[in-house]
Amino acid sequence: MNADIPARVAASLDLPLRSVAATASLLAMGATVPFISRYRKEHTGGLDETAIRSIETEIRRLEELDRRRDTIIDTISEQGKLTAELEERLRAATTAAALEDLYLPYRPKRRTRATVARERGLEPLARMLMSASGLADPEAAARRFVAGDVADTGAALAGASDIIAEWAAESPRLRSRLRGIMRRTASVRSVIAPGKEDHPDAAKYRTYARYSHPLRNIPSHCYLALRRGQAEGLLRVSVEIDDRAAVDSLAEAFVPRAGADASRRLVAAAVADSYRRLLRPSIDTEMAAEWKERADGVAINLFSGNLRQLLMAAPLRGRRILALDPGFRTGCKAVALDAEGNLLDHDVVYPNPPQADTVGAMRTLMRLIDDHELDAIALGDRTASRETEAFLRSSGIADFTEVFVVSENGASVYSASPLAGKEFPDHDVTVRGAVSIGRRLIDPLAELVKIDPKSIGVGQYQHDVDQSALRDALDFTVMSCVNSVGVDLNTASPQLLSYISGIGPALAERIVAYRAAHGAFASRRALLDVPRLGAKAFEQAAGFLRVPDSANPLDNTGIHPESYPLVERMAADLGMDTAALAGNAEAIARIDPARYADAGEATVADVLDELRKPGRDPRGSADNADFDSAIHTIDDLSEGMILTGKVGNITAFGAFVDIGIKEHGLLHVSQMGARRVTDPSTVVSIGDIIRVRVIGVDIDRRRISLSIKDL
Repeated sequence: MNADIPARVAASLDLPLRSVAATASLLAMGATVPFISRYRKEHTGGLDETAIRSIETEIRRLEELDRRRDTIIDTISEQGKLTAELEERLRAATTAAALEDLYLPYRPKRRTRATVARERGLEPLARMLMSASGLADPEAAARRFVAGDVADTGAALAGASDIIAEWAAESPRLRSRLRGIMRRTASVRSVIAPGKEDHPDAAKYRTYARYSHPLRNIPSHCYLALRRGQAEGLLRVSVEIDDRAAVDSLAEAFVPRAGADASRRLVAAAVADSYRRLLRPSIDTEMAAEWKERADGVAINLFSGNLRQLLMAAPLRGRRILALDPGFRTGCKAVALDAEGNLLDHDVVYPNPPQADTVGAMRTLMRLIDDHELDAIALGDRTASRETEAFLRSSGIADFTEVFVVSENGASVYSASPLAGKEFPDHDVTVRGAVSIGRRLIDPLAELVKIDPKSIGVGQYQHDVDQSALRDALDFTVMSCVNSVGVDLNTASPQLLSYISGIGPALAERIVAYRAAHGAFASRRALLDVPRLGAKAFEQAAGFLRVPDSANPLDNTGIHPESYPLVERMAADLGMDTAALAGNAEAIARIDPARYADAGEATVADVLDELRKPGRDPRGSADNADFDSAIHTIDDLSEGMILTGKVGNITAFGAFVDIGIKEHGLLHVSQMGARRVTDPSTVVSIGDIIRVRVIGVDIDRRRISLSIKDL
């Protein structure tokens, strides 16, 4: 890493240089973002995870920029064209666009009209036309160049104009000016592609059949929808600016001010030609990538936020679960799970048409409940969910066993995966899918980490955005959630352990293999017995791992082992041991933090916070939605109804709410409150149980509009 990067990052993110430098140093030594934000607050000045992640991302960007800069400088130097002034400008470039603009004249290029003109010896004529004094009589000057392949003065001036057009296209000043014009004034327009009006999928793009919007503030979901429609051949999309005004602005910046009128007219014409053939197409492509990156960023951030809310959904602790994957013809797959999610038993029941064997289904389910002492039901939310729920209530099963409707998104992906096959080699996909539904209720985080986040169903245009950037963001979100909750070292799956700071997939497999061979870990320190798990990995991981049955109660807290001596000092000063101190509110209240200032103010505060509630889970307790039992299909809805709903997904334009039927209703941002809402996630979160009013029902399009205004 270049020595000046911390200063550049600090300036870019408006953060204290000292904090950025410390964070950069820790990252360079292999520390993870969760570890730094949680256990190195004294070093960073208390920067939170978001700030540290931004520093990590900006360092990566600047390092890539510097590598590209070095490559460009070496390439131009090898050409023998690197001057001190050019090198200074290259080293001063702060963006990739500025760097590439400077490199453009030296970039190897295919044979162009300007190349041909240079080969014919017309570059001196082009320089004359561009000179401060210009040429009063370009025709007369051009006669000197009529020879060989240059047939006449017209050909000479045309060739010189081609060279000038290429100079204009490679001018950093003109490229920057055109970018500015497009950022300020460009609009996107779309229509249904000719001949596609009756295409079955054209209805999806009805909103964009006659669409126009300034690109500077187009909503991300609209831009991504336009690109998708264009890629599918259903939309014709164009980006428009005032071409004449743009050419005039570029000519004003490029045409010699004091040149002769005849020369100025030729140069201005060359600029117009450059705009049409070279500049506009090049900047169009570049700006499309910029707008796409911006739209991707919004969509990825939204997806990451939704995923975080889903992963941080409250678990249902200590309950034994009857999990049901509902269906009609193929029946409902039923599995019994203990409180840790272990499979105890399974069967199939047929309470719904066509069999409608409600008596047999009731007997089978009651047997599973009685035999395994099950006390909660996890019911999948897809096909036959409401019908199965109605059966559970009418049969009396739900009278003493609470029913939770659980999202099935991604369950089929998991059930068919190699991981599911490894976990349940003797069971088919139907059993695996039902187990996944039940485990999502027991511990959403532990189960959902087994599934590709894109399959969980809480994104928006996730298949249209940059997949590498999406994967990076979602992996970080999962890692952040896993580490903020912590995991039980003796029960966590390899997938869950792999997201713990400092571990990763290979080491997670070794930990689980060691656990299987040697039994449960007795303490955090026992983790060091795992082959190839060194002190560095232990330092990064230990604070996020929990050992509930350890002889040391601190092993079941978020207190890092490096702070155990601090806790021991506190306990000794109070005349007790650490076991008596943990959770002892009266004793903790007598601790004077200033007495332990040598350990760091932030560290002391975090330690005391953990001691007050050892082993706490930040996710809270699971809530259940009580849907209206009279509503079974969209046909049962009418405007004005007040219903209970559960937020299932959040987009840039609103939230989709499960109201207990197949179709989820849209709570548009305009219906979220008296004031204008720009970010739906500031009003509702995934999993929220809310009251909604039905304000529109479109039976033909299967769409439901909802509102929470005045509720």
